[in-house]
Amino acid sequence: MIVDHHFHLEEGPYSVEWLRRTAKAIETLEKEAGGFASRSHSLEWVEELNEKLSRRIERGCFSKEWITSYLERGMRLGIKRFGIVDHLYRFDEFRSYYERHMIIDDSELGQLQRYWLDCVCTGSIEPYLAAIRALQEEGYPIALGVEADYFPGGEEELGALLSQYELDFVIGSVHFIDGWGFDNPQTEYKFAGEDLVTLYRNLFDHLLGAIRCGLFDIIAHPDNLKVFNYRPNEEALLPMYEEVAAAMKEADVATEINTGLAYRYPVKEMCPSPAFLRVIHSHGVPITLSSDSHFPDDIGTLLDQAADLAAEVGYEEVVYFEKHERKTVNLKG
Repeated sequence: MIVDHHFHLEEGPYSVEWLRRTAKAIETLEKEAGGFASRSHSLEWVEELNEKLSRRIERGCFSKEWITSYLERGMRLGIKRFGIVDHLYRFDEFRSYYERHMIIDDSELGQLQRYWLDCVCTGSIEPYLAAIRALQEEGYPIALGVEADYFPGGEEELGALLSQYELDFVIGSVHFIDGWGFDNPQTEYKFAGEDLVTLYRNLFDHLLGAIRCGLFDIIAHPDNLKVFNYRPNEEALLPMYEEVAAAMKEADVATEINTGLAYRYPVKEMCPSPAFLRVIHSHGVPITLSSDSHFPDDIGTLLDQAADLAAEVGYEEVVYFEKHERKTVNLKG
């Protein structure tokens, strides 16, 4: 059984590139279904593509049509269990949490990040929850989750917010160090001049807080600070890997092999790195597999390679969640 237990339905900002990428996803799905074959790049083809793109935008990412495009493509690839999440910063109910902990002051970084939050926070969480629950009731093998950013000092607030919703699982992630969203391409300039070992120490201190806070079922992409390929010699990180893996085991949380950085970002490597994964396995930490797709044509990307890597380091099983209960399946199905 192959699982894809971390993928997303949409994320802004809503640029021309977002339109292009959405259109590409629709085109890929149509081609795989046998559509467009004889009319590619004709006027008829572009009119039909425009109609489908317009319908996608009008109906939104929580339509049954859009969500099942992920699931049907995933099932064709052999995926048997799905975990859908969306970032909490997309939802109005969680906006104040982000405003309290992100840098959104009048500095260059603050102005940039406030503009970003304005672009990506688009509405209530309720339509998302209702859409996934409706598909669960129809029998689709999906778990309903969210991806929550961890901020030191924000544990009580986040816990109170999450307690209002019935979810199958919560993914905890670190995308911000001291309020700086380090994986935003527009903020990459802040890596310049940083001592990388110190910066990774700061990341892992944040990660340890996420692991120990008791709010999360899965810890996402634990070394995602490497996103733009700013990395010290990995020898210097090995003691930090040991500390993080030991904390995961003690807290009884799972982590993931997340392929998103390998196919969407400059580093071109999965999270965690092979060396980090070996340390995680040596501590007996359970894992799941995640494509971190943000478009349906990326569902399952590189998961076969992720499964091979997991088997190579010694894993025989992966996990998924239902109502916060961790379940185990054979890695190879």
